[in-house]
Amino acid sequence: MYRKIFLLLFISSFLFTINAQKSKEVSFMSNQDTVLGYLSLPKGEGKHPALILVHEWWGLTQWMKDNADIFAKKGYVALCVDLYRGKVTDKPDEAGKLAQSLNQEMANNDVVSAYNYLKTQSNVDVNRIGCIGWCMGGGFSLQSAINIPELKAVVVCYGHLTTDSTKLSKIQTPLLGIFGEDDKVIPPDAVKQFEQLLKAQGKSVKIYEYPKSGHAFMNQTNKTGYNKITTKEAWTKIYAFLEGNLKK
Repeated sequence: MYRKIFLLLFISSFLFTINAQKSKEVSFMSNQDTVLGYLSLPKGEGKHPALILVHEWWGLTQWMKDNADIFAKKGYVALCVDLYRGKVTDKPDEAGKLAQSLNQEMANNDVVSAYNYLKTQSNVDVNRIGCIGWCMGGGFSLQSAINIPELKAVVVCYGHLTTDSTKLSKIQTPLLGIFGEDDKVIPPDAVKQFEQLLKAQGKSVKIYEYPKSGHAFMNQTNKTGYNKITTKEAWTKIYAFLEGNLKK
């Protein structure tokens, strides 16, 4: 009896080990600075598509790491880039101060460096790398489309938008935008203008605006604003978009 129990425990432990999510803290250089990151790896040998994840104004939270793990389980090498150099908070006032003090040029360089870091990984297909960001990170995700023409897919979740036609002309990658119709930070009029400008330039862009949804509606850890129904719909669109552009 004891041998059977031991054997069952051993098998269970073995199965847990091989099914466990492979993730680790990493660091890479951005100019002269060391940038921290969270890297989650998919199962299987060979080269995989990869994603850069850019965090909200809270910093590199557990929610961001969980998203990276989910993407890894779907077959992506997922890298969360830490723009705050280890600082994280759940207090809006502190988050606002962190966001305001962030050097925009440095942060954009960090995202580019995250892309360059992924290209050095032996399990990454360098021709299938994308970027996704939320809130503050959504704005930097958009900038990644401008700064890194080699990207194959970019997702902007209620991020700051630009109407600079010269900057938008540099975008070569398909772009997906996720927004809420009740967003007071990124209002619908700004979203429509942004979409029109991109389409006028012949860019590949798809925008979804969800009713009864405000800013940051996708994060279930937010005390207010989370919309479970539209979040599920948004994730469906995101997964399909990335599948179509990074796995084909």
